[in-house]
Amino acid sequence: MLRSFALASLMAFAACGHGLAQDAAPTTPEAQQIEGVVAVVNDDPISFTDVRQRARLLLLSLGGRQPTQEQVQQITAQALEQLIDEKLQLQEAAEYEVEVSDNEIASSIDRLAQQSGLTRDSLLSSLLQSGINPTSLEDQTRADIAWRRIMSGLYGSRIRISDNQIQEQLKRFQADAKKEQYLASEIFLFAPTPEDKVQALTAANSILEQLRAGAPFEVAAQRFSSAPTAATGGDMGWIVLDDFEDARKAALQAMTEPGLTPPITVDDGIYLMSMRGKRDPSESTTLVDVARLTVANGSDADLKAAVERIDGCASVEPVADADENLRAVTLNDLNVEDLGPEAKAMVTTTPIGEATDIFAQSGTLAVMYVCDRRDDVEAVPSRDQIEDRLYGEQLGMISERSLRNLRREATIIRRQ
Repeated sequence: MLRSFALASLMAFAACGHGLAQDAAPTTPEAQQIEGVVAVVNDDPISFTDVRQRARLLLLSLGGRQPTQEQVQQITAQALEQLIDEKLQLQEAAEYEVEVSDNEIASSIDRLAQQSGLTRDSLLSSLLQSGINPTSLEDQTRADIAWRRIMSGLYGSRIRISDNQIQEQLKRFQADAKKEQYLASEIFLFAPTPEDKVQALTAANSILEQLRAGAPFEVAAQRFSSAPTAATGGDMGWIVLDDFEDARKAALQAMTEPGLTPPITVDDGIYLMSMRGKRDPSESTTLVDVARLTVANGSDADLKAAVERIDGCASVEPVADADENLRAVTLNDLNVEDLGPEAKAMVTTTPIGEATDIFAQSGTLAVMYVCDRRDDVEAVPSRDQIEDRLYGEQLGMISERSLRNLRREATIIRRQ
């Protein structure tokens, strides 16, 4: 999230301009003393080295393009804000004696690498080649896991999604199905004051430039967005414009084809929107239930051998459970319109009960068994999907509010 900060205190890094390939040496107390401390969060220091490393990580996540000096300044300031939040999260984890093991961090980084089509080793090697100490990513991962565990532990069991809430949402989705709908994603930069908005607008324009150059919207949302949808890469699903205030409604209505909106100013911040599709009220859709099988080692032969042992959807999970090299996931009520062209073609043409062709999936290979397919279905989510969405939204709002409260109560000193 964006807050007011002393940008002048970071000019030592910004003055480096495009020289982002510094040594990736671990931060030590001696190094902090030599280079100086840029901020102190409840007596925990954040050094220039910490900020520089995180800024490089953010730039790399947006595609690694050579940044302008203005972008370096903005990304550096954002890196400091992230590090302040992480200090607060880890301090809270220490207060509740929440520990995150090295194995948990390694597993999380493994998943991140797979999403990028890499192995963990190749991802870490890429970081080092870019002058980024992998410790920066590990520290970020540790704080994220610990914070999610605290929030789930404190509030997860208190969140109750009633049948009435689900029914109300279902009625709304059914009514929305009769209106024009947009498939949208969002990045929200929280900026409650006029001063914050000036800074957030600069940030939004920098992010927008990176997105137009090919940076993944999902990664940018996860790194920068303050909205609850950040955890899912900013994905809002199919929405109707009645859900929005005038500024976002006008921006989406002005779009005639998929693309990115310019920055949109609202009362408490700045939005960037991605419009990925549009459908008319009269359109129905096809829903499918699939069982996806992946092979951990990426072996085509191993996956084909597993397919030969499977005689239908019911045997996908038992076969996977018996082989450590296999992973099975069941996905129900998938809207084919939310899938990419290749996946949509596969699940709509494969006979029910049979497997699709083998395809690439997150750096490995996979097949999908089509377990059920329902055509001409009103495009509304299932009750389980609605419940999961409501739960995630409530926990996300609680998490954001808790972090803001920690900031207000903390002693945060930014060195000028």
